[in-house]
Amino acid sequence: MDVGQATDWKALESPVLSNIKQLTSDFARAGESYFAPDGKSIIFQAEEKSTGNPFYQIFVQSLDGGAPRRISPGIGKTTCAFYRPDGKKVIFASTHQDPLAASQYQAELDQRAEEKKSGKRRRYQWDFDSYMEIYESNPDGTELKKLTDSKGYDAEGSYSPDGKQIVFCSERGGKGNLELFIMDSDGGNVRQLTKAPGCYNGGPFFSPNGKKVIFRSDRKKKDHLQVMVINTDGTNEKTLFEDLDWVQWGPFWHPDNKHIVYAAANHAVAGRPNYDIYWMDTETGKNLRITHAPGADVLPVFAPDGKKMMWTSTRDGRLPSQVFIADFKAPVAP
Repeated sequence: MDVGQATDWKALESPVLSNIKQLTSDFARAGESYFAPDGKSIIFQAEEKSTGNPFYQIFVQSLDGGAPRRISPGIGKTTCAFYRPDGKKVIFASTHQDPLAASQYQAELDQRAEEKKSGKRRRYQWDFDSYMEIYESNPDGTELKKLTDSKGYDAEGSYSPDGKQIVFCSERGGKGNLELFIMDSDGGNVRQLTKAPGCYNGGPFFSPNGKKVIFRSDRKKKDHLQVMVINTDGTNEKTLFEDLDWVQWGPFWHPDNKHIVYAAANHAVAGRPNYDIYWMDTETGKNLRITHAPGADVLPVFAPDGKKMMWTSTRDGRLPSQVFIADFKAPVAP
C-alpha cells in the first residue's frame, strides 16, 4: 500500500503501537537511540544546533523529562552508541582524534545549502571514515578510553548480553572489506566473525541468549542490504528474507529471542522509496508491517522488557528525523 495515500495510517499502527511520543526536539536532527539496561534513560546521536558541526554527536537523556546531555567530545563525527548491560559503561564510535576533523564541516554545510537551493536531496551514502574508532566511557562521558586502533573504519559496536564481548564492523581486513568482528569488552582478543570480502557487513547485535548475531549485508547486491543472522562461532550464516528489490536494514532483537524488528523499503517502485518498520519471526521468515506513517520509520529498538519500542522517524515526511517511543504490543502473528 502507498502510505502517501493511506487515509488513516495511525489506525493501521494502533494494534501494535500506542501512546506514541516524540522524545527529542532540541536538535537539528536526532536518531539511532538505545535504552539503558534499567529502561530509564536512552543514548542517541544528534546534530546540535548553532555549533558549526553538522555531524552527529552522542547524547544521553532520562525518560523522566530530563534534558539531554552530550557525552561525546563534540569534535568530528560520532555514531552507534550502546549501553553495557550493567549500565556502568557505554560505547560509541568517533572521529574526534582526526586532526582534520573540523575541516570537513564547511563542505558538508555547503552541500546542504546547495541541496536546499536546488530542491534535490543527495542519495544517502555512509562514508566509512577511516578515523572512526570505538571508544568506551562512563555514561556521563568521563573516563573516555579507546578500544580499537586499526587502520580503517571501526564502528557499529554493541555488547553481548553478559557484557563481556562487543561485536562490531571493521575495515581492518583492507579497504572495502567491511566485516564483523567480536572482541572482548576491553578491546582485546579480536576475532573475525563474517567472511564476505568486498562488501559491507554491519549493524550487528547479539541475540538475547548470546548465541547468535543479527546484522545487515549487501553481499548479494551492492547497496541493497538484506538482514542476516549468524551463530557467534561463525556457523549457520543465513539470510532471513531475501528480496533484492528491497533494502532491509537496522534489525534488532525482541527479548523473546525469536522475533526481530527492522526497516525496509521496496526500491523497485517509482520515485523515492519510503522506509517502514517490520516485525519478523526469525524461525519462519514471516513478516508483518507495523508502521504506516507518510515519513520514514527506521532503526527500531526495544526496551529491555519488550514493552516499548523506540525508533527514528520523520513521521509526517516533512520534518527532520527525531526519536520516538511507543508502547508495544507484539502481534499475534506471524
